[in-house]
Amino acid sequence: MADIAFLLLIFFLVTTTMDVDTGLLRRLPPIPDKSQKVEDTKVNKRNVLAVLVNAQDRLLVNGEPTDISQLRAKAKEFVANATDSPNLPERELKNIEGVGNVMVSKGVVSLQNDRGTSYQMYIKVQNELIAAYNEVQDEYAMQHFGKKFVALYDDEQEMVKKVYPQRISEAEPKNIGGN
Repeated sequence: MADIAFLLLIFFLVTTTMDVDTGLLRRLPPIPDKSQKVEDTKVNKRNVLAVLVNAQDRLLVNGEPTDISQLRAKAKEFVANATDSPNLPERELKNIEGVGNVMVSKGVVSLQNDRGTSYQMYIKVQNELIAAYNEVQDEYAMQHFGKKFVALYDDEQEMVKKVYPQRISEAEPKNIGGN
């Protein structure tokens, strides 16, 4: 009887899958060498979309109170950067192999959370920002390759990523809300 119980236990352990927690997909910058001098990079204020989430889960985008339902549209407009508006980031002409000369935005999305921000709100903000980048990349892929970004070959995806690089800077949480 013990052998049968042991075999059943082994069977269930081998056939059962464990849920693996997956984190947010982020590519961290490389660790600087000890000999490398760390410099503060000056970024033009126009090139930064400042997203701030306070302890009450309220959202400020460039200093304006914003609802989470509006964040994707604002981020998408900032990332797409289709015009030379003074409210949008600067653009520079880059020659991307396979695409040609393209105006690429210098924009960076800067995300700052309060230590009291709820995890649900943090994830919602992250999802909206990533969705904005995904939509812009999908639209570009449809225009130039006739298919969605995920259906592109790896080299085509790299071209689209060079035209619309995902630049999300996440600062260390602070006690913004006072709690």
